[in-house]
Amino acid sequence: MDNSAENFIPVEHKAQSRCFGCGSANPAGLQLEFLMAGDGAVFCLPAISDKFEGQPGYLHGGVITTLLDEAMSKSVRATGVTAMTRRLEIDFLRPVHSGAPLRLEGRLKRSEGRKHWTEARILNARGQLLAEATGLFIELRSGHGA
Repeated sequence: MDNSAENFIPVEHKAQSRCFGCGSANPAGLQLEFLMAGDGAVFCLPAISDKFEGQPGYLHGGVITTLLDEAMSKSVRATGVTAMTRRLEIDFLRPVHSGAPLRLEGRLKRSEGRKHWTEARILNARGQLLAEATGLFIELRSGHGA
């Protein structure tokens, strides 16, 4: 994803969302804000606080998982579809430092009916790949939330 000359669009979610990853109404959450690039990929540029550490100086694996899950979820949401995680597969490649600038990227790879296959990755400020994931998300039926 080249972001040098693109205009980015915010990926919207409900104003009163209490989602741990992206909910602005959850003061204990990560409050991630995603943008959509012209190619349909989504990204976020957070620096996650040390209050989410596992080992001192490094993010907890569950928080890394949340970051990847959020990026994949938002790649589906950017198409106007609300879906929930069915399956995640994660590769933790390098430790993720707390408080350091990160780049989260998510992309919808394909869709069939209510099923949406996605991928995501976390990079550091030098562009090194720290973690990556693939996921399957299932679109919610109308009347079942979102």
